Amino acid sequence: MNTYEIIKKKRDGHPLDPEEIRYLIAGFTSGTIPDYQLSAFLMAVYFQGMNSAECVALTRAMADSGDTVDLSPIEGFKVDKHSTGGVGDTTTLVLAPLVAACGGIVAKMSGRELGHTGGTIDKLESIPGLRTALSENEFRSVANRIGVSILSQTARLAPADKRIYALRNVTATVDSIPLIAGSIMSKKLAAGADGIVLDVKTGSGAFMEKYEDALALARTMVKIGSGAGKKVAALITSMEQPLGYAVGNAVEMREAIDTLNGWGPVDLTELVLALGSDMLHLSGIGSSLAEARGRLEDNLANGRGLAKLSELIEAQGGDADIIHHPGKLPQPREIIEIKSPSSGYVQSIDALNVGLASKVLGAGRQTKEQAVDPAIGILLNKKVGDLVGAGEALARLYSDGNGKKIAAAEEKMIRAYTIGRKPVEPPPLLLTRVSADGVEPLKPKGKSHASPAG
Repeated sequence: MNTYEIIKKKRDGHPLDPEEIRYLIAGFTSGTIPDYQLSAFLMAVYFQGMNSAECVALTRAMADSGDTVDLSPIEGFKVDKHSTGGVGDTTTLVLAPLVAACGGIVAKMSGRELGHTGGTIDKLESIPGLRTALSENEFRSVANRIGVSILSQTARLAPADKRIYALRNVTATVDSIPLIAGSIMSKKLAAGADGIVLDVKTGSGAFMEKYEDALALARTMVKIGSGAGKKVAALITSMEQPLGYAVGNAVEMREAIDTLNGWGPVDLTELVLALGSDMLHLSGIGSSLAEARGRLEDNLANGRGLAKLSELIEAQGGDADIIHHPGKLPQPREIIEIKSPSSGYVQSIDALNVGLASKVLGAGRQTKEQAVDPAIGILLNKKVGDLVGAGEALARLYSDGNGKKIAAAEEKMIRAYTIGRKPVEPPPLLLTRVSADGVEPLKPKGKSHASPAG
């Protein structure tokens, strides 16, 4: 094959054969195709797009560029969930054990913080002693024994994606739907699950700010997964304000425990039930989404979801006593209140600024080598639609006492909140469901949040 001719073919708007795409990705991964030629290919894709068959071929080629996880020794249908990233996205910490308590099997690889969004692995590692760097045998053994295990993603998983993303980042080709979808789904395919439920965020705190872009991404990923022989569904959900009340690592772990106890935020609980319904339904548990949801609600109410989280923590070496004594989680040196400058109703909360405030406070990394302080984070007191008085606390910063960090975070938090005189409704949380059968709007279940547990 000729690299020049393949680039020219895509540049001129013609679809590529799967063999041509595999040739490009394999050559780039091995070093026989240079950066400048793959950069030209990426720009051609940016302008010409890709059809469904090309997207599937690209994703499979990237998935096959490194290690793949063999989940076949785990008995039953394995289901995974992926979020495109948000602020306060505590979902996996509640969802994985709750689905497992209902009979689902969740063998999941998760990542660390990316940009302004937190990472499930960082949150789990706020639990004293808990290990996420398991061997594949340990990972499979835990999943077989208790129905759930969470492993930190390795650099050997879809390495072509990492190298291609680095090129996209410097060639203005990041915001291409086929390339974004291929990046996400290559890691999901390599992780080996039989079914995948996608949480595609849209809004101010999401990577896909526009709904139309989120819908296009969801459709593309569902087509890729279906074309690769997986069962896939996607929910498009709002990230116009942070999910729940907690933003950080230990503080989100505490919120997950509260939620599995039955007194967590309504919006987080509703998202868990919606995603979990699809995960169980794809797994063949429940004859309908409504029946699957009923199972989740039962196991949330009877405490089995919380008990399963305790099993997960213990199985991966953590101190499961935090379930009953969450004060054993890392604690901040100082708590600072962010007070409202005026009275009125919270009109909006810029989730991006909240995420960035948490990061500058120390809950995230400024460089990839930097350690995360698990005790640091933010707890919101008020969300969109809430009444607030002048001088009343909008949020609390969980800090290490560093004055410069606190000042920078305070500035971002004040900018994040808009206070006005008119009452407003919270933005809807669940927007659309995308599956192989098509697209359907989702009806709201009621108010999207409740007061924080404290």
